[in-house]
Amino acid sequence: MVETISPALARRVALAAQGFGAPRVAQPGTRQFGLLLRRLGLLQIDSVNVYERSHYQPVFARLGGYDKALLDKLTYGRGVTEYWAHEASFLPMETLPLMEWRKADYRDYYASHPESWGASNPETMAWLLAELEAKGPLRASDIEHESNKRQGPWWGWSDVKRGLETMFRQGDVVSAGRIRFERAYALPEQVLPSSVLNASVSRVDAVRELVSISARAHGIGTLKDLADYFRLKRVDAQPAIDALVESGELLPVTVPGWNRPAWLHRDARLPRRMPAAALLSPFDPVVWERDRALRLFDFHYRIEIYTPQPKRVYGYYVLPVLIDDRIPARIDLKSDRQAGVLRVQAAWAEPGLVPDDVPRIAQLLREATLWQGLPGDVEVMPRGTLATALAAELAAG
Repeated sequence: MVETISPALARRVALAAQGFGAPRVAQPGTRQFGLLLRRLGLLQIDSVNVYERSHYQPVFARLGGYDKALLDKLTYGRGVTEYWAHEASFLPMETLPLMEWRKADYRDYYASHPESWGASNPETMAWLLAELEAKGPLRASDIEHESNKRQGPWWGWSDVKRGLETMFRQGDVVSAGRIRFERAYALPEQVLPSSVLNASVSRVDAVRELVSISARAHGIGTLKDLADYFRLKRVDAQPAIDALVESGELLPVTVPGWNRPAWLHRDARLPRRMPAAALLSPFDPVVWERDRALRLFDFHYRIEIYTPQPKRVYGYYVLPVLIDDRIPARIDLKSDRQAGVLRVQAAWAEPGLVPDDVPRIAQLLREATLWQGLPGDVEVMPRGTLATALAAELAAG
């Protein structure tokens, strides 16, 4: 029989699978970071730093205040690697062999498109490989010549950066950690352990394992949910789901209102309540798949970073606010490091907001200010339906 899971329980299952509702330790360290990374499967990387870079915030949301230098030691070191998983992501080292088929797909694509940069610049890539072989891990900035420096805004890549990124996608080079957020590149044999270098996983087995990781991280999900976590094609993900159902790892369930098949991971917790409060990064797995956020929380969410300012509805860097198993607000947030304040540029109430949520949201902002090391207060700009009440609560507190 197919079990029926209520929408409310599905929300709690999803949040529990993502690490919410669990007791926190007083001072999270590398052990807690490693456990969380394996629970989530990945941390998405993004360069936007108006409030905080995207991979730091999901850890703060789940573990509370922590020393970012300790997380850097893990993610920028040799125990964790990077690849294009959901998007650019930090991954447990043991996940990298599961991406070999994707690297092969990139290689085949460049080979079959002679007009592509990867196919039309073999001399540049051969030279870059020789540089890495002779000198060891290097950043793009370490090996750019004066005549070859990046021009223009941040998206204007030089041939050096373009070549390294092309080879990174197809597996000729790998990440050797980061220095001040800039990735270093290396030949695989220079940094990867033999267990990873010598691993051989078929495409079918790799996709099945990626769907398994996705299912554990979701707790409960649809085909689209489980495929999107690692950007898998649904035509590849469905056979993997079928195999995991046959093995007993996934259990078919029905969630009223979802109007599509769903699967529950056999190890998923089924909490009766979800005591949680967190600011969610726009790149947090809880909300990055917009259709899932709408199904779970009735929350319509779009990132407006790349929307021209006059067309933005809510703001530039808007963080959904999680309170228990609801998203009752969203906040456009900026760490004004020069002024030393956390600036709420806009605050918006959602239909599910209740008065008791406002003090909890204010406390989240105070905690974020401390974690960011900002000496000043939280400043609330008078924009948004929640701004007045939030400013009053912060002033009273």
